[in-house]
Amino acid sequence: MESLDILKIVAAVLALAVAIIGHEIMHGWVAYKYGDMTAKNAGRLTVNPLSHVDLVGTIIVPASMYFLPMLFGADSGFLFGWAKPVPINVSKVIQRGGYNAAMQVDLAGIVYNFTLAAFASIIVASMAQPTTADSLLYVFAYLFVFQLLVINVVLGVFNLLPVPQFDGAHFLAHLALKYKVNAVAEFFYKYERYGMIIVLIVIMTPLKEYLLFLPVRTILNLLLS
Repeated sequence: MESLDILKIVAAVLALAVAIIGHEIMHGWVAYKYGDMTAKNAGRLTVNPLSHVDLVGTIIVPASMYFLPMLFGADSGFLFGWAKPVPINVSKVIQRGGYNAAMQVDLAGIVYNFTLAAFASIIVASMAQPTTADSLLYVFAYLFVFQLLVINVVLGVFNLLPVPQFDGAHFLAHLALKYKVNAVAEFFYKYERYGMIIVLIVIMTPLKEYLLFLPVRTILNLLLS
């Protein structure tokens, strides 16, 4: 394996860690601002990655999505994953701030991802593309920032999908409860157990082109234009 390949892998792994760990911390931090101490008491408002690593979501799934395409002669796949969900007492949040507060908690991770992507796009635009004359440190820095941009956009889009267990579904459920459309919230709660099955269906079928790749490309083009 060439040094450039190693740099790409390390940059992608670090960027994914920053994206998914920060995403989860933001959920807990916003809940904490509304008086919910659950995440803080569980030691989950820390940047220590060991507190957030999920064997499947942080290691197995990203590695599979990155390396499996290479086994079939294709380019490496895009990275996607998740950290251990930060524990939140939604009832406490709603008690202190109402459903608007709950919706802020729901969207906190997504806002973090898109904000980080925006900053990364500014940095990428100010950097020259690496050449063979550049140092490995510069090449790594460019690869890291570029991966930070792409991965955060992917995570932001994915979590916006109204799939049970995902932030988009939580937001819609709390929005429905705010306006007393309880049937919508009950639908999402009822099918939460099937959330990951739906995600796998999206990833493994042409649906990913319309629900994931198209919006990701659109946002990346806007950020890099």
